[in-house]
Amino acid sequence: MAQGAAFFDLDRTLMAGSSGMHFARAAYGSGLVRRRQLMRWGLEHVHFRLRGSTDERTAQLLAQVKELLGGVPARDIERLAPGLLAGVLPRIYPQMLDEVRSHQDADRPTFIISAAGNDLVVVLARVLGMEGGIGTQYEVDGSGRLTGRIVEPFVYGEGKVAAMRGFASEHDIDLDASWAYSDSASDLPMLREVGHPVAVNPDAELAEIAVAEGWRVMRFERLGRQLAIAGATLVAAAVGGTGTVLARRRPERRGYRPSLRR
Repeated sequence: MAQGAAFFDLDRTLMAGSSGMHFARAAYGSGLVRRRQLMRWGLEHVHFRLRGSTDERTAQLLAQVKELLGGVPARDIERLAPGLLAGVLPRIYPQMLDEVRSHQDADRPTFIISAAGNDLVVVLARVLGMEGGIGTQYEVDGSGRLTGRIVEPFVYGEGKVAAMRGFASEHDIDLDASWAYSDSASDLPMLREVGHPVAVNPDAELAEIAVAEGWRVMRFERLGRQLAIAGATLVAAAVGGTGTVLARRRPERRGYRPSLRR
């Protein structure tokens, strides 16, 4: 018998800021990213922090990803995981962990769904005590190197809906009885796919739609516009980044094996 679940976007929803910032920082430390790229991604991170993502910027990011990571051993990306988690975990919103726990107490499984790399999403979900994660997967060739190509779907926009539908069908989840949480209008397809959409620290477009459609709105973002602008130079020079944390193709990691509680 199908039951509802709760799906949480990652960047600016479950955590403050972008997980891509921490990928850029770890990649720079390992020599995969040059200082100029880091600074450019830092400026992108500030923009994302203030206004959220857009389709155009996401397309630009994917082009950069292909150029940067084509031919890189997947093993090198896997080794970035400890640094990524060290950066992401302190940025998790306590209020969102409370939401996760409340769903679990109501016998609803909880999942992260994000354009971030599948390895990071799955590991982060496990560390947070959630039931699973759905992230973007990247193709690996026969020699164990990234090709730079995505294993469809890219878990962004309509791609999130495709990933959710496949996952829900596989694991007997009723999306009409489910919740979804996001900060951005880019996630409107995901939010409209479930029976209980929730806007979290929403951008202007999503905030307007949420009010018009009577959706629940959660607001607790502490880093305001002025603070973000004041810190822009430091972020850009030191740790910036945006978009997708990469992971190699491991379809089996998406599996949700624990039985759902009744």
